[in-house]
Formats: sequence, structure tokens, C-alpha cells
Amino acid sequence: MATLSCPRCHTLIDSQAITCPYCRITLKAYGHPGIPLHRSAGNDYLCETCVYHQDNSCNFPQHPHAQDCTLYQNLEESKVKLEYYTNNIGLSGNIKNWVKRHQGLVLVLGLLFVCLLIALFTS
Repeated sequence: MATLSCPRCHTLIDSQAITCPYCRITLKAYGHPGIPLHRSAGNDYLCETCVYHQDNSCNFPQHPHAQDCTLYQNLEESKVKLEYYTNNIGLSGNIKNWVKRHQGLVLVLGLLFVCLLIALFTS
């Protein structure tokens, strides 16, 4: 059983808990324990640093004054991800990503190629 620390009372609780059994703070979206509930620090609003607020596509009912949100996407993290994907675009980036995802297949094909070369030169 995976555990996490409650953001309010800091007690260790089950990572699938929807609410903290000690202080009753909501941890995840009701009915959807796999969806995290993001919380603002202090009295700040999450909307100020959210991607959906910046591109004006947010449909969360508490927008633009949400302090708890299931839709929140951090603007700075999104910029870092976009920069990473932008730097890996192109044929060499696609080949590197394919090889990373299929290392086992590349290894087997390499071994087959070596075996073929050995068979050709020993005949």
C-alpha cells in the first residue's frame, strides 16, 4: 500500500484516499480517486499560474479564483515540457526516441545481424 503525507496535518495516509481520515481535507476529485486535487499555497489562486487561464480556455466553475482544482496545469512545467519536445523534433530526435522505447528489439536485431555476418563469412 503506497502512502503519502496529508498536506494539512502531515499524517501518513493511503495514496488512494479521497479525503484524509484525520483532518477530513479533500485530497482527490470525488468519484475519481486517480485524479489529483491541486491546492494553492496560502491565499494565492491557482489560476494565476495555470495554462488554461493563460490561453483563456478554463471552464472550471471557480475560475479565476480557484484555490483547489482538478484541471490545473502549471504554466512553467508546461513550458519546460514544450522546450524538451521542441529540442527533440526532427529525424535524429525521432530516431533517438524510437531506439530508447525499443531497446530490446534493437538488441535482438543487432544480434541477428551479427549472426548473419558470421554465417556469411564462415561459409
